[in-house]
Amino acid sequence: MKLVLLLYLEDDDAAVVRLLEAHGVSTWSRVSLEGHGAGAAGWYGEVAPYRSRMVFTVVTPEGAAALVDAVAALEGLADPRHPVHALQLDVERSVASATTAT
Repeated sequence: MKLVLLLYLEDDDAAVVRLLEAHGVSTWSRVSLEGHGAGAAGWYGEVAPYRSRMVFTVVTPEGAAALVDAVAALEGLADPRHPVHALQLDVERSVASATTAT
């Protein structure tokens, strides 16, 4: 299994969701983030943080490869200076807590 993380600007959320759907990813989680990076200082003398998001999913190695390759080809983003970033990591082990059905 592979863990794929996608980091992107909030304005590109719809494009990322379409990408996941196009690759058959039906189970994923999304987190809002405050991104910091280089930029010009604004009114208050600081660089404004970016409204970013992170999606993560666990998929097969083949699914991860296809998803990461698709990110490299992704076009039509809200701000081309801020591309979608993809990270693919190995999952060594995965467990779930025990549950009891009622």
